[in-house]
Amino acid sequence: MKKIYWFAIPICIGMLAGVFLIFYPQSESDSKLFTQSKLIQNGSPIIGDPSAQITILEWGDYQCTFCHNFHQSTLNTIKNQFIETGKVKLVFKDFPLNGPDSVLAAEATHCAQDQEKYWQYHDELYKNWGGENTGWITMDSLDTFAKTVGIDLVQFNACLDVHKYKERVNQMHNSGIVLGIDATPYFLIFNNEKIIKIRGNQPLEVFLKSIDEL
Repeated sequence: MKKIYWFAIPICIGMLAGVFLIFYPQSESDSKLFTQSKLIQNGSPIIGDPSAQITILEWGDYQCTFCHNFHQSTLNTIKNQFIETGKVKLVFKDFPLNGPDSVLAAEATHCAQDQEKYWQYHDELYKNWGGENTGWITMDSLDTFAKTVGIDLVQFNACLDVHKYKERVNQMHNSGIVLGIDATPYFLIFNNEKIIKIRGNQPLEVFLKSIDEL
């Protein structure tokens, strides 16, 4: 039986405990589970050069405090230094931990993608983040965000009303559980040979070190 080698370094920030973990999928079953195409399957549209050798796969929840913090700070540097230069591509997957409102917000991003506005809508959600389970995600607020990014509301609401993408969101959540995702944000940073896991919104230096490892 082939072995799986991994290396973990616990990192604590305030009250948030995170993990920096390097994982080498070497068994046949792991190789099938952890292929690049399998990992990003059914995720968001790719940001960056699709042929970039390094992928950042983020699992997030639109009500998550630390997800919001990551998107308002660390991500900007990663975009400027690595995504826009063609070294890294980014994919987002839904992992709604905060109940039905988080699921609904995730559904809305995919309805936005029907009009090729996924990332604009995604960013608008985090820009207008209102806390965890505070009631800020409603049909009215989702419509307001849609208007802001230029989405046709008739088509958008028709999509949301029938929950066109609810099953897709649930499938992403379930696939995350299979991979051991247990918090948000959670990141898999990988190339063809190595996967690095980061649990939580760690300091920028942790992401820079991870990218450098690859």
